[in-house]
Amino acid sequence: MTDAAPLDEAATAEADADARALASTLRIRILRLCLDEPLTNREIAQRLDRNPATVLHHVRTLVDRGFLVAEPTRRGSRGSREVPYRATRKSWHTPGGPNMSRILIDTFLEEVAFVDPQEVLVTRLGLRLDDDGLQELLSRVQVIFDDFAARPTEQTQTPYSVFWALHEDVTRQTPPRSAAMGSIDAALSDG
Repeated sequence: MTDAAPLDEAATAEADADARALASTLRIRILRLCLDEPLTNREIAQRLDRNPATVLHHVRTLVDRGFLVAEPTRRGSRGSREVPYRATRKSWHTPGGPNMSRILIDTFLEEVAFVDPQEVLVTRLGLRLDDDGLQELLSRVQVIFDDFAARPTEQTQTPYSVFWALHEDVTRQTPPRSAAMGSIDAALSDG
């Protein structure tokens, strides 16, 4: 019994470190860029219009936590040694910290700012669900996301980004059911 506590503390420390690594819109964007194409720090910095030194700090954090992996070194155009990085998809199965929803929303807003609004397909749907209906919706959506996340990709395919959000519409309900949001967070983190 005494050995279980250090393991729990170690697991908690690891989960906290992973959550901290994902607590940055820039890091989430780096993971997206390296999802199906290995990129060097310089290439990542160029695509994000950021200083390479700043990006390198974030890349190292993601590598240290296992969210990015370094691929074999290659020679750059001027003969310099370049290390390309690829996302490991670990973030898909890593629960985020308490502000993860806000970070994902902010990341989405940063990324969608570069897209012509006429090219963004958006769906908004108002629903009324009991607890069973809510759990069914969350389960079915998670199955779809897991299926597509596991599919192999090819460089020739068009890259898309999916953002799906579910929230209690407090403007439509009196009084708001804040307890339901806890069950939503728990259901999504289980996926």
